[in-house]
Amino acid sequence: MAGGTRSICKKFALLPPNAYLEFKREFEKRAWGMTRPSEVTRDRILKAAERLFAERGYEATSVRAIVAKARVNQAAINYHFAGKDGLYREVLRAAFRALTEQQLSHAREMEAMPREQALGEFVRYQLRPLLARDELSRHIRIFNWEAVRPTAVYRKLVSEEAAPFVGYAVNLVRRFLPDADGPTLIIAAIWLVGQCTIFVRNREQLAGPPTSVQFDEAAIGQLAELVTVWALAGLAHQS
Repeated sequence: MAGGTRSICKKFALLPPNAYLEFKREFEKRAWGMTRPSEVTRDRILKAAERLFAERGYEATSVRAIVAKARVNQAAINYHFAGKDGLYREVLRAAFRALTEQQLSHAREMEAMPREQALGEFVRYQLRPLLARDELSRHIRIFNWEAVRPTAVYRKLVSEEAAPFVGYAVNLVRRFLPDADGPTLIIAAIWLVGQCTIFVRNREQLAGPPTSVQFDEAAIGQLAELVTVWALAGLAHQS
């Protein structure tokens, strides 16, 4: 073994300096690509729970139903998530990040834009879930359940997870209201998000009678323009 190790080291000593780094990156990539059985089980539980929480809400979803859908035993849920609350917390965290992380990752780019353009981009990102299917749709349904029957798990998670997004929205409206105090900026940020949330949260209802709003790409583009224009008028009126 020692001789083999020396031969490998000797081999890389004769290669250009970046050869070892390339080998190391490739090795790490392959190592991370190997999924352990426990990770597969954890992922299967999360996906099953997400579907059931979206369909039934937290209260009406039993651990027994999750176990049956995920094809695991209850011990696996206790092992990976310490019970139903812990599992729901992870589902909520994944849902929240799916709806905010992409926008937060572009925060610096948007700070460099003129404020009107940044506002338009913010609105478009907020309306993006209207085109979503499957996973994002389930996330929205879970939050709709929370709007009707809020849970302690959700309230605690929001207090932990929402701060970066709230700060981002506050910084955006501050560009229009530079002299506003903290409470006013927070209310303005909530108001701005609400102009989009009402469409996202009620997508399925709005698509049917009596409104029958069509949420295709063209319609959402037009909606984003309208919301942006109205938001600009409201914020400019206050500045």
